[in-house]
Formats: sequence, structure tokens, C-alpha cells
Amino acid sequence: MTAQVVPAQTAKLDDLFSRLQATANTEEARRIEQEIWIEWSKSGSAAMDLLLERGRRALDEGQTQLAVEHFTALTDHAPDFAEGWNARATAYYSLGQFGPAISDIGRTLELNPRHYGALSGLAIIFEALGQPEKALEVYRKVLEIDPHAEGVPEAVTRLEEATLGQGI
Repeated sequence: MTAQVVPAQTAKLDDLFSRLQATANTEEARRIEQEIWIEWSKSGSAAMDLLLERGRRALDEGQTQLAVEHFTALTDHAPDFAEGWNARATAYYSLGQFGPAISDIGRTLELNPRHYGALSGLAIIFEALGQPEKALEVYRKVLEIDPHAEGVPEAVTRLEEATLGQGI
């Protein structure tokens, strides 16, 4: 039995993303980003929300393997809930398990193509794997979705400088 999942594309999220694109105010952008994360964290099931909360708490407390177990239960019971996959990707990354993290990020993005958090995580992994060109491409995609993404403009500048002249 799987949970009924709140879709990752809703009118409320469309409005939030429009506002995020339109604002030039960093403080307002942070509030909008927080609202987006709140929406993304709604599974539509109290039990699934509890699994997400428990997994996040375990991750915060450094109990990463326990977090993976909670998030795996969540993805098993709510396979169409993007945030479950994203949360597990974060836990796998914390364990240094980049392959499973990339796989879960892929699933997150299938379900929620605007998930700038998952994209940022993918870019970080590409950097860790020594693939700056791929990281730069993904960071640029993040900025298309969230022009205020914290640290991303700096990462783009750093990677542009690092990859300058690496062609041919």
C-alpha cells in the first residue's frame, strides 16, 4: 500500500516560483525558498510526514544510517514523493555513497524537475568527483530555477574561472 502523495507541481508552488524569479530582495527570496521547502515536505500522509521528520532528525543527529532506513521506508511506501528521494540522497551523500545519492537525485528530478536542492546536491557531487564542467552546467540550471540560491552564483564564478581554457 502506498501513500497518496501531494504533487510537486501545484498552483501554490507555481506562484512561489514566480515570486522567487521576480524578487530582487535576498531576504524575501529566503522566505519564499522556505515556503517552497515546506510545500515540498508535504507528503499528503501523516505517517509519511513522520518518516520524513524522523529521518531528518536522525540525519541532524549524525545517525546517518538510521536516516537512510527511515528514508528508505518512506520511498518504499510513497514512491512518488520526491522529497523522500531527495532526503535519502542527502543521507547517502553524507555516507560518501555518491552512486546511490545520484540515483536518488535522478528520481527526485523525475518527480520534481524544479527541485533546486537536488540539483545543487548533484552539482556538489560532480565537484567532488572532479567533474567541474558538469558541476558548472548543473549550477547554472539551479540559477535558472532559483536565481537566489545561496552560494550558487559564487560556485558558478569559481568553476567558470577554474574551467576557463580547459577546452581543446
